[in-house]
Parts: sequence; structure tokens; C-alpha cells
Amino acid sequence: MCGGRGTRLDGTTEKPLRTVAGRPMVDRVLDALAASRAETTHAVVSPHATRTRAHLAERARGAPSLSVVDAPGNGYVADLRYALDATDAAGAPVLTVAADLPLLDGAAVNAVLAAARAADGDSLTVCVPAARKRELGVSADATTEMGGREVVPAGINVVGGGAADGEEGDGERDAGGAVHLTDDARVAVNVNYPSDVRTAERLLRADTAGGDTDT
Repeated sequence: MCGGRGTRLDGTTEKPLRTVAGRPMVDRVLDALAASRAETTHAVVSPHATRTRAHLAERARGAPSLSVVDAPGNGYVADLRYALDATDAAGAPVLTVAADLPLLDGAAVNAVLAAARAADGDSLTVCVPAARKRELGVSADATTEMGGREVVPAGINVVGGGAADGEEGDGERDAGGAVHLTDDARVAVNVNYPSDVRTAERLLRADTAGGDTDT
């Protein structure tokens, strides 16, 4: 999902193209998906992100597993529904990822896919404790309460997934399916404000220097 304007960042760069440590966030997310068990990637753009669309169209020319979907730009949920219909993916297990997760890598994506497979539900909502996001130094908007804890929905989820026969779920159940709660910084750090960019870059530097951003 990469059709955002980025008005909470600097207002001049479309959000997916905002660079973190010298690379656009959308490229970092696409690389994570390419390194994961995901088979096909559909980059869902909107009229609000024309430069992002051009960037992705160029990248898709050399990547047979990547396609660009032109959604109408009516909001995240509406555009997601449009994309599911446009790609004939409605009813199939689909991983949805926002383009503002610059720490994401293939292993983190695979961990979400494994949680969805084990959850024995039609969908998987990934959440991060709000305290964890604050500990990392990133914004914690749109908080909700779950099991007595303040949590924040993450930018990665599974729609229409189901567990394999015989597998037991370990996610907390809610009306929309299973919930996977994680402290993983690779999922917890999404970028909404300039301060989030600085935090993501700090964590990437720590990871390069041999630190651990997974816990």
C-alpha cells in the first residue's frame, strides 16, 4: 500500500519515496517482500502519489513478480478492497504491507506469515504494544486497548488467511480474526513524522554496527 501523500512528514515528498538512510522506504519494503516467502507483490498506488507510481512502474519493468495497481485514492481501506478485486485476490490469503516500514526484512515478513498460518483464523491483525513504540522512540498514534494493554495496529497484516489443517492457533482472538502481538522493532517502527525517520535511521545504523533491532 503506497499511495500516501506524506503530509505529516515534510509535505513535499510523497511518503513512499521518503528516504531513510539514503533509500526510499517503498524500496526497502519491496526488498523485504522479495526476500520473503511472498510469491507476488502488487504495489497499490493512488492519484495522490504520481511520482511513486512512476518510480514503481520503472522498477516493475525488471521484476516479473511486481505489478502496479492504480487505486482510486479513496482511503487505505477502500483502496485495499479495490486492489483485492483488481488482482482477483479476494478470498485468498493476502499479506498487506504499508510502505512506511523501513526496518522490515524478509525474516520479519516470514514471521508474520508463520503467525497467520498458525492462527487458525480468516485474517491476522498485527499489533505492537504502545509502550514498545515509545521505548523505541517512534510515534504511537491510533492506540487501542487489548487485554488490558495499550496497543497500536501495525502496518502489516494478513487478509483472508487460514491455518493449515491440524495446526493450533496461538493468536488472541477478536471479532476480525486473530491478533498477533509483537515487540519486533522491524514491525514496530513505521514512519509518520520526521522524528520517526531519525529513529529508523538510528536503529538501522545500530543494526549495521552489529546491534539488534529484532527485540
